[in-house]
Amino acid sequence: MMECSLAVKCPDISTHLAGTKKVQQVLAKPGVLEHFFPDQPQVVEQVRATFAGLYTLDMGAEGDETVAMALATPDRFVLKPQREGGGNNIYGQEICEVLGKVKSSAERMAYILMDKIQPVPTRNCLLGRGKPLKISSCLSELGFFGAYVRQGKDMLMNDCVGYLMRTKSSEYLDGGVASGYAVLDNPLLF
Repeated sequence: MMECSLAVKCPDISTHLAGTKKVQQVLAKPGVLEHFFPDQPQVVEQVRATFAGLYTLDMGAEGDETVAMALATPDRFVLKPQREGGGNNIYGQEICEVLGKVKSSAERMAYILMDKIQPVPTRNCLLGRGKPLKISSCLSELGFFGAYVRQGKDMLMNDCVGYLMRTKSSEYLDGGVASGYAVLDNPLLF
């Protein structure tokens, strides 16, 4: 109903769905990007190079293989639920516990399995309210904000309009600024 209204949608339903884990997992399948970029193998290769491994947990042989792979080497992966916001990811042996409960039921389709990104920690100072200043092993994440405006099929604007960098101690698997596990940071550009 909202998509049929004349109200400004931010984001529209197609952009919102593109940000879901399940749609990202489907886009990573062989042949899907080729559908959107026909006769542009270089573009497909560039886009696919930005993907981490994403694996289905749908019912069937492919999903069963994903479950077996996750149970055999859970530290290689992150189990991600189809939920908004952060802090819901599942790591390590907890993956085995969750998949052990849902591996034979359709409940497992509420998740996707993703390769765990293995960043190189750096030494940094974390400054947080009420916390002592100390140098620790840290991981940073840099995200960019885009502004995309279109009217019908005509694109009026598609620009990078800012960034957010967050840094957390490498001792935490998951962590956001709002939850108190990460701090806002700035990149050192040179």
